[in-house]
Amino acid sequence: MIEIRTFRDLLRLFFIFFREFKLAVVVTLVVVLLGAFLLPTSFESSARLLVKPGRDTNTLPIEVADRQSIVMPATQRDPILDEERMLTGRPISRQVAERYLEELANAPRPEGFLPTVKYYVGQAVSGAIELVRGFFQLLGLAEEQTPVDRLATKLEDKFSVTHAPGSSVMEIRFRWSDPAVAQSVVQSWVDLYLEERTRALGRRSLYDFYLNQSEASSAEILKLKQELTAGLDELGAIGMEAHLQNLSERINQLRTDRFNTRRLISSTEGSLATLDQQIKSLPAEISTSREVALNPVQQDLLRMLNGKRAERQDLLRTFTENAPPVKSIDETIASLEAMVKAEADTLQVSQNRAPNPIAERLRSNFMDQQSDLARLKAQLIRQEEQLKILEEERVKALSVEPELARLQRELTAAERNFALYDESLEKARIDRELDNSRISNIAMIEQATFNPSRVFPKSLLMLVLALPLSILVGFLTIYFCYLLDQRIHDGGRFADKFGVPLWTTLPEVSGDPTQNSAFLAALYRLYGLLPLDQVGERGLVFGLTSARRGEGVSFIIGHLRRLLEERGYKVRVGDAPAQPGEIVLLDASALLSSPESFVSLRKADLVALVVEAQQSNIPTVAHAIGVLNTAFNKVDGVIINRRRFEVPDRVLRVIARVRGVV
Repeated sequence: MIEIRTFRDLLRLFFIFFREFKLAVVVTLVVVLLGAFLLPTSFESSARLLVKPGRDTNTLPIEVADRQSIVMPATQRDPILDEERMLTGRPISRQVAERYLEELANAPRPEGFLPTVKYYVGQAVSGAIELVRGFFQLLGLAEEQTPVDRLATKLEDKFSVTHAPGSSVMEIRFRWSDPAVAQSVVQSWVDLYLEERTRALGRRSLYDFYLNQSEASSAEILKLKQELTAGLDELGAIGMEAHLQNLSERINQLRTDRFNTRRLISSTEGSLATLDQQIKSLPAEISTSREVALNPVQQDLLRMLNGKRAERQDLLRTFTENAPPVKSIDETIASLEAMVKAEADTLQVSQNRAPNPIAERLRSNFMDQQSDLARLKAQLIRQEEQLKILEEERVKALSVEPELARLQRELTAAERNFALYDESLEKARIDRELDNSRISNIAMIEQATFNPSRVFPKSLLMLVLALPLSILVGFLTIYFCYLLDQRIHDGGRFADKFGVPLWTTLPEVSGDPTQNSAFLAALYRLYGLLPLDQVGERGLVFGLTSARRGEGVSFIIGHLRRLLEERGYKVRVGDAPAQPGEIVLLDASALLSSPESFVSLRKADLVALVVEAQQSNIPTVAHAIGVLNTAFNKVDGVIINRRRFEVPDRVLRVIARVRGVV
């Protein structure tokens, strides 16, 4: 535990972990230097492929749609990722590995001493690795793999394909220990990828499929047409719909004519009945001329009536109205008037008779309508016969119509399918020829490069950066050591950490401590914290303890005793109770391993815990404080002993000189 407040504290931290810093710098420097000279070299070959818009990306295949163009939405997956997956797939890497093994088997052995030694060393290492692999396979710890699979896995690790966001260019990189082999592998990889892609995306079988389907559709159309022609010939029609429509129109027309005929027959029969009644009601003969004269009987009666009326007038001159003669003549007058009314005014003297012309004309009409009625009845019979024949033909046509309709539908569908198959056949032929010519939307814009300069390791760069990198690793090591360090170096944040006040910090001294002003100042600070007012009345027992032995309890007691005696106090080191005017110093070191320390500290008025800087750690001190609080319910203070200032004096002098110059 060290508190960082100033640059001097950083210097202390540096010199505290200076040994770790040097070790990290040396190790890093050695590793970098060895890596610059001993790491296996790696050479890189690159190539670039352009994914152009084409029939494989911007149009749907003809087995999905009729070569419709598609627009890629912005949220759709990048199609170049699919190309990268195909390019880095295991089938292609296996083929590359097989070709590489063939070339390696046919390659001549290297010439020269170093290449030969390297070749045989490699063979020996490969044999040893095979033995180890076989042993692990025998134990079941590893799976058996062929050399092709192992080489394919290794090639996949060295092979990478990338493309920038929004770019259509695939950048291929391959690293290998030999630049010529790297170039050859990249070239073989691209060639095999294009061949495999053409084979996988090729549509050679699609042309045969459409050709077979087109021929089958043509044969089916011919068969359906023959069956349909036979059915229409049996009906004597050209087309089923026209035939049924013609029959329907003729039947409807006959039904209309039959209805009109029946209506005419009914009206004719009604007219004949009416004519018969009219003929019977008319006289057979009529008078053409006649002579009329006044009725002589009526004239005679009128003359007699007029005479009686005159006679009555004469009687009234003699008699009254109620006289018998007047009443008698009134009765005679009334009788004559009745007789006059009974007689007609005129009489027919003579007349000429002739046949009735109206009756003759009605009889002629009656005879004509009888002949029309017979004709209509005959016509009705013929219409009934024709209607029956047409209905039979219609029933026959309707019984055959579903089969002919099915044949017609199948013929229409077969013709439509034939048109689609024929159109797709031509497109499939075009695709087949494009595939045969290896024409696709993948273009190589940069051939596999031959790069004799190594890409790993960068030995010169590693040598240049070896020292700065080592120093950086050293500082990182200091930082991690600072984070992991649990030791107590000084008293900063001690009270906040443990809740116990820090009384003083005694620096580590060499030689006579009485000649060290910093040590004396720290000791006087401890002296000033002691309650010396109670010494004269009842004495003072001051107990000093530590978590383990060797933390300087006896050293502090000896120098504190000398200081107190110089100040005129009676000081004794022991465990007896203090007498008035006496100060007893108790040595209770090794608290955690000595039970007698608890017995000694039980009589102490003050208890101080001594902590040795850079030796005591936080868990031990915390445990010791917890034990004291449990046993005595108090820890009056803490004394840090042997605090070191790790920064050398020469460094401080250099810093002071620099600050003075500034």
